[in-house]
Amino acid sequence: MSRLFVFRCRGFTKQSRRLGAAAAWSSASSSVKDQFRPSWLHNVRFKSASKYNDSSTMARRDCSRGFSSSTTSMTPLSHNDPICELASSSLRFGPSSTSEIGHDLKYMNAKRILLFVDPHVRTLEPFTNVMTSIEQHAPRGHHVDIYDEIRVEPNNVSFQHAIDYATNQTSLHGPYDAVIALGGGSTIDTAKVANLYACHPPPNDDFYDYVNPPLGKGLPVPGPLTPLIAIPTTAGTGSETTGVAIFDDKPTRSKTGIAHRRLKPTLGIVDPDNMRSMSASVARYSGMDVLCHALESYTAVPYGLRPGGRAASPILRPAYQGSNPISDIWSLHALRECVAYLPRMAQDPAGDGEARSKMCLAASAAGMGFGNAGVHLCHGMSYAVASQVNGGYWTEGYPKPISSSSGDDDDGHGLVAHGLSVAINAPSVFRFTGTPGQISDPFADEYSRDRHVECAMILADARMRRPNGASSAIHAPSEKAVRDQPGEALANELLEMMNLLKIPVGIRSLGYDESDVEELAKGTLPQHRVTKLSPRQPVELEELRGLFRDALDG
Repeated sequence: MSRLFVFRCRGFTKQSRRLGAAAAWSSASSSVKDQFRPSWLHNVRFKSASKYNDSSTMARRDCSRGFSSSTTSMTPLSHNDPICELASSSLRFGPSSTSEIGHDLKYMNAKRILLFVDPHVRTLEPFTNVMTSIEQHAPRGHHVDIYDEIRVEPNNVSFQHAIDYATNQTSLHGPYDAVIALGGGSTIDTAKVANLYACHPPPNDDFYDYVNPPLGKGLPVPGPLTPLIAIPTTAGTGSETTGVAIFDDKPTRSKTGIAHRRLKPTLGIVDPDNMRSMSASVARYSGMDVLCHALESYTAVPYGLRPGGRAASPILRPAYQGSNPISDIWSLHALRECVAYLPRMAQDPAGDGEARSKMCLAASAAGMGFGNAGVHLCHGMSYAVASQVNGGYWTEGYPKPISSSSGDDDDGHGLVAHGLSVAINAPSVFRFTGTPGQISDPFADEYSRDRHVECAMILADARMRRPNGASSAIHAPSEKAVRDQPGEALANELLEMMNLLKIPVGIRSLGYDESDVEELAKGTLPQHRVTKLSPRQPVELEELRGLFRDALDG
């Protein structure tokens, strides 16, 4: 019996029933080997093709007229927007690639440089490598300003402090030639926002002008920004590839962000050596963020059915377009790499170089996937979970704020690591989105079912390939069981992964209870940018209450 099942028998009866049901999915008359067939998805593709073999349906499946899936390819009866596009940063990948940044600055003739760095990372080898490369190769007469007052999980106050610094330095000494961000997603997002506001101060000096609606005005970025080079030191957010920056809004106790293609870094330098110093806690939670990026972007509403219709101009097309054939390639690659290598990296971040390399590239691949397709309810719900937590909870292994001049080092707020706040909602979310028959358009319903099935089978395949995987109490699910209950199957595979990584299950473990459900739901409701990408609609207050009630115990 797996540790997960034993633990839940002791404390969470609802979860025990779910896991017991998952174990029962295995056919009593077949061996695990017979039940699990690596060619299963290939067989589904042929079945899907034969099921839609009349001429009118085959016309709908023409990829030139619609959208495609790696399992079932379908075209909606009418398109809201028939166009999808890929926007991403240039990437450089490989051990010691950080040492080349000085050459990049030389080619750019960048003499005035602004470096954003996490205060902890400033004490480590990656910072030394960056500064050494700059000193050796950057143009003569260069000058580097260093900003290290980065807040883990930034908020409007910490963003504004960074904006003020960049703006003041620009006013005093002129614009920067290059901006560098060295650190995790919090550092890279802080650099993106400071760069934006220093280059294009809002017309009325209102911080919320560029912030996503409904909290802000969502004004488009009016022009180019200073070139930004992002060097991640965690394998998680994929922020080195995206035009998104996320923050806690203290006045409303909610989480929101700024999203525009011009926020994308000019170059992302993905160096596995920079991630050797990750703690096991940071490795597993940032890795779960990668996993959810891949799952959510692949299961998001198809781009042709995205609410809102076709934008009046390509520049106004949202960065989060819905699942699409281009993003699918990156999302599926990231998913397969993540389920294979995340457990290894979490066990030994410093020593397992192969797993570290695979995961840091998977994070960037997932960034290219979700940066164009979007995420949906796991992230939408995470914003409320992270922003409303009380000061009694602080994620193990994450540093507490260092006293700074920003005036925001101790606000009585707790910390739920971003990857944890996302993953802890995921089982509840995929039970909801993966329930068959809940989408009115039969083609869209089948499209969504196929994608949830494929994701569940990828996780199950990886689980069975791990050492002792075949001895798990939850055997490889049968083909019929997964197609009958794809959401439940995917949720149970996620719970198995969370147990393996020792990740808390259920938001009750963060200090929430039934009395918090209403505020959590209300805090999620304004996140239309992501909630509207859920394949199952509507997602209004009633549905969110149900999702959070289900998420209390996982």
